[in-house]
Amino acid sequence: MRQLKRGVLRIGTTKAYARYFMPLMLSTFHGKFPDIKIELNEGSSHDMALSLLEFKNEVAVIAKTGDIKGLRYIPFSQEEMVLIAAPDHQLTRQESVNFQMLAEVPFIMKDRGSGTRRLVDDLFQQNASKPDILMEVSNSEFIKELVHRGDGVSLLVRESAAAEIAEGKLAAIPLKDHHPYLDVSICYLADQHLSPSAKAFVTTLNQLRSGREITHQGIGEYMAKISAQYRKKQNQAV
Repeated sequence: MRQLKRGVLRIGTTKAYARYFMPLMLSTFHGKFPDIKIELNEGSSHDMALSLLEFKNEVAVIAKTGDIKGLRYIPFSQEEMVLIAAPDHQLTRQESVNFQMLAEVPFIMKDRGSGTRRLVDDLFQQNASKPDILMEVSNSEFIKELVHRGDGVSLLVRESAAAEIAEGKLAAIPLKDHHPYLDVSICYLADQHLSPSAKAFVTTLNQLRSGREITHQGIGEYMAKISAQYRKKQNQAV
């Protein structure tokens, strides 16, 4: 186990991160340590933070949702948030919208315990506004479907809605005087020694972050650049 020739690493993360960002992290780690078995667990950022205290996971990649004693957070990335609506929604006719305007339309909110929910609540509060919450949903895919149908608007991590925006299924609306980002961190127990596999995973993520400036550009943008470079090489080869 010390030589990382065997072992199990239990990682907690959110559903959105598991789908859009974890493949890059895990493939990078697996390329270095192919003999380590990975168990990936999904849930809200708050639930995954608690899972560390309950020893269900050893490392989590999550947004900070509050002050939970006994945990250490290492900044990893800043993910751009985007306001999404159906292409024919009334707000798409505006150059930008403020939170007073958002308070007048049905809003589809992420569930309590998510980093996105905490960020959106803070933004409304900072702008002396209160959202008209139509529904609280934990699944980003369901949120996008509801928004596409015209049931309401929502704020999500841009990468999770990038494909639908590019295809014209959803519209991205600029926020006036705001360009919000979600802070994502590597999290583990502050007073607990990490196992060799967990320590190697944290080191891999720190190298990925520092080597590619993910903290500043967001891992979604980094992945897009890597994909573009790959397609360019493929075209040159042809």
